[in-house]
Amino acid sequence: MTQFDWYLPVIWTGVIATAVAMYVILDGFDLGLGVLFLTTRNEKYRDAMTASVAPFWDGNETWLVLGGGGLLAAFPLAYSIIMPALYIPVILMLLALILRGVAFEFRLTAKPKWLWDLAFSGGSIVAAFAQGLILGGLLQGVTVNNDEFSGGPFDWLSLFSLMSGFGLIAGYGLLGACWLILKTGGDVQRHARRLAPLFLVAVALFIALVSIWTPIRYVHIGARWFATPNIYFLWPLPLATAALIILVWLWIARGEEVKPFVGVIGIFLLCFLGLAISSYPYLVPPSVDLWQAAAAPASLKIMLIGVAIMLPLILGYTAFVYWTFRGKLREGESYH
Repeated sequence: MTQFDWYLPVIWTGVIATAVAMYVILDGFDLGLGVLFLTTRNEKYRDAMTASVAPFWDGNETWLVLGGGGLLAAFPLAYSIIMPALYIPVILMLLALILRGVAFEFRLTAKPKWLWDLAFSGGSIVAAFAQGLILGGLLQGVTVNNDEFSGGPFDWLSLFSLMSGFGLIAGYGLLGACWLILKTGGDVQRHARRLAPLFLVAVALFIALVSIWTPIRYVHIGARWFATPNIYFLWPLPLATAALIILVWLWIARGEEVKPFVGVIGIFLLCFLGLAISSYPYLVPPSVDLWQAAAAPASLKIMLIGVAIMLPLILGYTAFVYWTFRGKLREGESYH
């Protein structure tokens, strides 16, 4: 194996991590709008919420396809273990995403409208919760013997995975509220500004709980964070997260529009980095690392050529769409 071959799984891990992070951020705020549907029965508010993401929400889910497809192609062993281990929450997530996608379109014209509002909100919440279950189920570890999943169909179900599910709902709700602060004005923005601090407090509590729970409950994570010299290099990360949470609170209170959304993205990225540090180099904690799970070097090289072409294109059209629809959605306006 050449030195470049050794780095290929690392590069592919970076590609998949980028796709997951982009999905969580970009699809997170429109899933969050489904969470925020429960906070009002005002149809004008709900219409403004969906109108604010109408040009973007389809493209946002491209990153989920890239992440899942990349995992299958680049790390087939990890995919073959993770899917049966997390089959139920994965299927639940996909069905919920289908339901919310149909509801997003049908609620514009179909009657009764409240039924499709309920479907959009319910699909968004269930999808967010299922993604949290997947995250929690993976972090807590998967039972593997002879490179196969050897656990039960409900191994993913635990207090930790349930907490992760509720935490992600709160996180997406915060992203959605800050998106509305950024993109809307008038009563809708004021409504979002009232909700954002509540979701921010909930997110801060969940982050603190995960930060305490994981190193105590899972020995390998505790060793990663508290062993010397790691502790000296890694502890700035939770401190930076706490500082950013305080800044987002102050920005919301001061009436800022852009900074809260950017700050919440920063919080998500810092948390994502913390989870990556806790798990690296394992794709299937705590036993299958990225080199064990990787496809043949020749396959990784060929696919990397395709990614080198397609990833800039995806980033380019994503940036183009967001730039084209960069203005604030005024009251009564719609992109539909």
